[in-house]
Amino acid sequence: MACDLWLVPLVDVLCHSPDNPFAEELAAYDKALGDAGLPAVPVFAYMPGLSGDVAPVAGFDYDALHFLRRAYLLKICGLEVTPVDELGGDYEQLLEMFDSTAQQSHLVWHYDHAGAYVPVDFPAPLSNDELLSGGGPLGSSQALLRELEFVAPAIGIDPANPPLPPAPPQAPTTLEEPATPPPHDPSPFARERHVWLGLHAATTRSLAQGSMIIYS
Repeated sequence: MACDLWLVPLVDVLCHSPDNPFAEELAAYDKALGDAGLPAVPVFAYMPGLSGDVAPVAGFDYDALHFLRRAYLLKICGLEVTPVDELGGDYEQLLEMFDSTAQQSHLVWHYDHAGAYVPVDFPAPLSNDELLSGGGPLGSSQALLRELEFVAPAIGIDPANPPLPPAPPQAPTTLEEPATPPPHDPSPFARERHVWLGLHAATTRSLAQGSMIIYS
């Protein structure tokens, strides 16, 4: 099944518009951030050529996202990061055995079909009843980037000099559609690397442009 990542520019012309399609989500995020003693989702002055449009930034397969989450859990728990051909019981065991660790991870503890990352730095994903009934835990772009940089060497990526990211989807994909096949990669961690590159492109642009990342 296909998974798209979109960037939503947090610019005043969108966020302060009465027709803002993300108004309810942003209000829920602001409440969760405020309850945690954190600043609200930042809103920036629109700057043509810099802020960009609401558009997909990456696309990959849902299973491949869980492959990368598995690799992160193995590494953060001090276990050997080994390639696999399919998700099996070991991933479920990791989630059960290291539940508290998983819940602290912005990469792992996140709905894979909804939810958002915002450019506000906080240590653990935020969660409340309103978030869980909608898009799921709220993540931090800064924290997600740190986790991507942490797991990168285990899957053969130099986080200081990563490969170029794959091209974003040319058009939105639906949940039932197959994901676009990734470019050829001879690495045994090819699927993990493909997702890593997409997430890395999204987080770096989120921070550079002042955008939130949403799953679709």
